[in-house]
Amino acid sequence: MPVIVFLIDTSASMNQRSYLGTTYLDVAKGAVETFLKLRSRDSTSRGDRYMLVTFEDPPAAIKAGWKETHNTFMEKLRNLQAAGLTTAGPALRTVFDLLNLNRLVSGIDNYGQGRIPFFLEPAIVVAITDGNKLASTGGVQDELHLPLTTPLPGSELTKEPFRWDQRLFSLVLRIPGHAPLGPEALGSVPSDDSPITAMCEVTGGRSYSVFSHRMLNQCLESLVQKIQSGVVIHFEKTGPDPLPTEGEVLEAKLGPQPWHCCRRLIYVRPNPKTGVPVGHWPIPESFWPDQNSPTLPSRIAHPQILFSCVDSEPVVVDKVPFDKYELEPSPLTQYILERKSPHICWQVFVRNSSKYGDLGLPFGYLKASTALSCVNLFVMPYNYPVLLPLLDDLSKVHKLKPSLQWRQSFESYLKTMPLYYSGPLRKALRMIGALNLLPDHQEYGLSYSVGSYLKKLSQQVESTAVLVKFQSTKSLSIQSQSIYK
Repeated sequence: MPVIVFLIDTSASMNQRSYLGTTYLDVAKGAVETFLKLRSRDSTSRGDRYMLVTFEDPPAAIKAGWKETHNTFMEKLRNLQAAGLTTAGPALRTVFDLLNLNRLVSGIDNYGQGRIPFFLEPAIVVAITDGNKLASTGGVQDELHLPLTTPLPGSELTKEPFRWDQRLFSLVLRIPGHAPLGPEALGSVPSDDSPITAMCEVTGGRSYSVFSHRMLNQCLESLVQKIQSGVVIHFEKTGPDPLPTEGEVLEAKLGPQPWHCCRRLIYVRPNPKTGVPVGHWPIPESFWPDQNSPTLPSRIAHPQILFSCVDSEPVVVDKVPFDKYELEPSPLTQYILERKSPHICWQVFVRNSSKYGDLGLPFGYLKASTALSCVNLFVMPYNYPVLLPLLDDLSKVHKLKPSLQWRQSFESYLKTMPLYYSGPLRKALRMIGALNLLPDHQEYGLSYSVGSYLKKLSQQVESTAVLVKFQSTKSLSIQSQSIYK
C-alpha cells in the first residue's frame, strides 16, 4: 500500500501570481488534483493512502494523516491558505515523523536482525514550493535545517529522519508573472538549485524546476511513474575497476566515475497472487551482533552495499531459495549492461557485517539479466560460497544423512554467520528436507536488554494516539547530497 504525502508550502510568498493569474498556492492545489487523476488510471492505486501536510507549526501542519478519509483530504486541500513562513526543515521533519509513527509497532525496520527488503511501506513525499529563501522565526536561512530531536520513541535507532522506503520529490514553482515571449522549450525538466534539492537527492528522489503549466503536467506524469514498491540502497565500488571485456576500449579515466557510487532503488515486486512482497534472506547489518551489548548502534537509512568488480560465477543450488531484485536504471546498471557479460557476477558485501575482516563476507551478487535488459541484485544466504556447496553435498552426496566431517564443516560455517540468519536458514533447510541441523532455541543475536527496550518502544508508540507537538533544540544542515554518506 503506497503512501503519498503532499507537503504544501503555505508561506505568504505562495500568494504570488503566475502569468495566468492564478496564485502559486492555487497551482499547487491543482497539481495535487491532477496527480490524483493521473494516478487513478493505474489499477494498483486502489490501495493508495494520501496525506496532506503544510508548512504550519505542528500539530496544525498535519491536515490529513493516518486516520483522515479521502473526503477530508480534499476538503483540507481546497481550504489551504498561504500566510506563514517558509519553514521547510521542520515541515519535512513532521512528514517523516508522521510516516514513521507506526513502524516500531509493526516491526517493519527489524532493528538489529538484518534489513528485510520485503518488509516495506513505500512512501513518496511530494513537496510543492516556490523555492524562495527559507524563513523562520530565527531569520532567513540559506540552508535547509531539519530538527534533530523529536518526541517519537525510537528515533535514535536511525541516524536520519527518513527510512529506505521513503523518497522525497519536490516541485519548485518558477512560473513567471508575465507570459513567455517565445515558444516553450521541450525536453527533460532540470533539477532546481533551491535548498530542498539536496534533501531530495539524499533520500533517493529529485527536484523539478517548473517554469510553465505544461512543464508541471510533465513533472506530475513523471512523479506518478515514481510510485514503485522498493527500497533505496547505496551501492559503492570496492577494490580496483574490472578488466576491460573483449572488444571494449580501455580509456584512461582518472578519479571516481559515476558508476562507482550510486544511491538507487531496488524494486521489490509484490507477489502476483497475494499482492504482498515475499522473500527469504535479509541484507546484513553493518555490525556483528553481540548478545552482551546493552544497546544497538544507530543504523544509516540506506544500507551501504559494496560491490567487488572481480568476475565470479553465479551460484545457485536446487531447492535453496534466493531473492532477486531489479535495480533502478543508473550509471551502475548502464556500465554493467554495456559490458555484455550476463554470465558473470560481482559479489556484494556489507562492511563490518562479519567478525572476520572489515569488508564482511559475500551475501549475494550483482548480475545482468540474460537478455541484457536490466541488472539484478541476488540476495543469498550469508557467506553463500561456503554454505551452498555444503548444502549441495548434503542433498546429492550424503542423501540428507550428513557425515561427521560434513557436520564439522557446517559448524565451522555457522561461526561465520550472523545469528539473525538462523531463522531464514532453518526454513531453507526445511525446504530441502534437512531437519534438526540447527537448534530450535538458536537466538537472534539481541541481548535481553535490547529486546526489552524494543518491546517497550513498541508499546510506547502504540499507546500514543496522536503526534505530540514537535520541538527541537538542535538542527541538521543539509548541504550536499553526500551529507549522509
